[in-house]
Amino acid sequence: MTEAHLTIELSMAELREIAGYAVACAEPALAIFERDCPDDPRPRTAVDAARAFADGAERTKAIRDGAWASQRAYQETRDVGLAAASDAARAAVAAASAAFLHPLATSTQVLHILGAAAHAARAFELDAGDHTVGDAYLERARELAGPVVVSVLTRYPPAPGGRGRAGALLRSLDTSLRRGTTPLQ
Repeated sequence: MTEAHLTIELSMAELREIAGYAVACAEPALAIFERDCPDDPRPRTAVDAARAFADGAERTKAIRDGAWASQRAYQETRDVGLAAASDAARAAVAAASAAFLHPLATSTQVLHILGAAAHAARAFELDAGDHTVGDAYLERARELAGPVVVSVLTRYPPAPGGRGRAGALLRSLDTSLRRGTTPLQ
């Protein structure tokens, strides 16, 4: 049986916890996006929609719409060379996407759990011009991951390869949470 055919038990309370974690990881990076694009509310709207879900609201089309709008903000900032703002918008996309974590036992679902943290870390390191800043942010993300987040994460296969530096940050966080260690150990 392929990994796509296996399913994970996942409650609505666990989905809300995952979304809350993703929001907590993505939100600090919004300052970078909002500094560079002060008149663009799309990433903030996506994070706010994910937060509402985490706080008990229904999982609605507004969350998906926020994610798609933030995706466009990511692409637009990338295309004009605002790399840090671009990854901050991508963290917002990932926060909204966390509400739609699928119960399929595939490694790509780990992106829904840890993607906001990885892209926020990448945004911070791009903004600072220093890889150690991203690595340090992973420690904060690790501290934010409560037992429910770790429990859900460990039901899935490890994060997939690829995806550049953000993917490397994601895999470092994934490994550290599974082992109960600090990132990069």
